[in-house]
Amino acid sequence: MNWLKQAFWSSIGKKLLMAITGLAFCGFLAGHLAGNMTIYGGKNMFNSYAAHLHSLGPLITVIEWGLVFFAVVHIGTGLTLFYLNFRSRPGRYVVNKRAGGRTIGSATMPYTGILVLAFVIMHLINFHFVDKSQTTIYQIVSKTFDNPLYIAIYVVSMIVVAVHVSHGFWSAFQTIGANHPKYMPLIMVLSIVFSLALGFGFGLLPIYLGSVG
Repeated sequence: MNWLKQAFWSSIGKKLLMAITGLAFCGFLAGHLAGNMTIYGGKNMFNSYAAHLHSLGPLITVIEWGLVFFAVVHIGTGLTLFYLNFRSRPGRYVVNKRAGGRTIGSATMPYTGILVLAFVIMHLINFHFVDKSQTTIYQIVSKTFDNPLYIAIYVVSMIVVAVHVSHGFWSAFQTIGANHPKYMPLIMVLSIVFSLALGFGFGLLPIYLGSVG
């Protein structure tokens, strides 16, 4: 077990943890978006989707706690790597940050990650930790998106998510060993397509509800 502990305490091990948990969250986001798209089918379809999730009972609880665990690992490891990188580069502001092919996504990963965390907390407060006994999930969502300010925050947050994922997705594949000249260009294209799909997919939902609500 010592070799496993040493592996994950190393810089490479931490990056591997970031990659695995990051890809897990990408999978969750894809599934979450697919479920949320049922809202275009009307309130009955969306409420039916939510009821189906709740009918899974203990399985949903396990998934939720799994996501919490992954979030703790991802955030904790990410902040640790950011601190170690910050400490090891005292002259970081002297060089051009965009040198070496850096993108907006790669240059802002720690900051977009913190913003995404703040949004997730707000999102959970508005949709998860609310009293659902006297209303439906569609009514909760529709009422929340009646507020233009929340729509604006939500849309901007989805842009931030897209920027974060645009780098994190392909970087995760690179970390787990898919860094091959033949495949990486395709993976990088898929990363952009996937991040845009998340950004537009989630970002258009509150706009749609605001227009029909």
